[in-house]
Amino acid sequence: MLAASVLWGTTGTAATFAPEVGPLAIGAVAMGLGGLLQALVAARPIARHAPRLREQRGTVLLGAVSVAVYPLAFYTSMHLAGVAVGTVVSLGTAPLASALTERVMDGHRLTRRWTAAAALGLLGTALLCVAEAAHAGDGTGRASMAATLLGVGLGLVAAATYALYSWAAHRLITRRIPSRAAMGAVFGLGGLLLLPVLLATGAPLTGSWSNAAVGAYMALIPMFTGYVLFGWGLAHVPASTATTLSLLEPAVAAVLAVLVVGERLPAAGWAGIALVIACLTVLTAAPRRRKHSRNPAGAAPEEAPPVTAGLTEASPS
Repeated sequence: MLAASVLWGTTGTAATFAPEVGPLAIGAVAMGLGGLLQALVAARPIARHAPRLREQRGTVLLGAVSVAVYPLAFYTSMHLAGVAVGTVVSLGTAPLASALTERVMDGHRLTRRWTAAAALGLLGTALLCVAEAAHAGDGTGRASMAATLLGVGLGLVAAATYALYSWAAHRLITRRIPSRAAMGAVFGLGGLLLLPVLLATGAPLTGSWSNAAVGAYMALIPMFTGYVLFGWGLAHVPASTATTLSLLEPAVAAVLAVLVVGERLPAAGWAGIALVIACLTVLTAAPRRRKHSRNPAGAAPEEAPPVTAGLTEASPS
């Protein structure tokens, strides 16, 4: 789990080593090729469960479109607002977006814990925006503020689409489709949707060996290998532990942005990151749970961790 979080945290810094490659091309090659690889290794489970996947084609399509939009918004957010801000906003608000998704899609009630976490996350995001725009002033503060705000907005789009494809995959799994088939179908179709973007914007990836190496790294290591490690981890740790360990990702991204990329984040920016991490800590702290009865015979086992455990309550039927 920790290894997967570290790999995911390197994506923003890795992208800076191919400055000629635009954020759309980086996102398309990372998630596009990574998604196609996931579908390839899951080809047999996908074929075996094709009838069930066709029955849930609306959910599959929603997840696939979200997979396609997510990297485009995520990498453009980092390009505009900086690696530290773009990553923390995108990843830090994803659990909040997941809670809202469950509220809208499943009718779950939002808890007081979610409200408190949302307040921390929003305050931290606001501090990040102000700190980054102020630091990037030098007579161009207005343009810097506009770029930062647009980057933060795209980070929120990334968080929302992350929540949607996670919800879609979780929905498929709870409807008796194995996780490999569900993830392979959603990510594979999302990868196909990203291929036109890659063809239209990816020419710089072949312009030099360094650019090609960055593209290969993004697809094979953070996206493909990272998700394989994450899946293995889920077989050995509970969902609450998995989501807590993944908090390492935004911390790794922010530290690498400062140490490797050379970004300078003012004290207010670090305070914003601390508030977002506090928000995530509140979200993932295991609440006291009442004992539940066992699943009825034949019920599908839980194979994916609900990111919003304890943040929503099922509405009474």
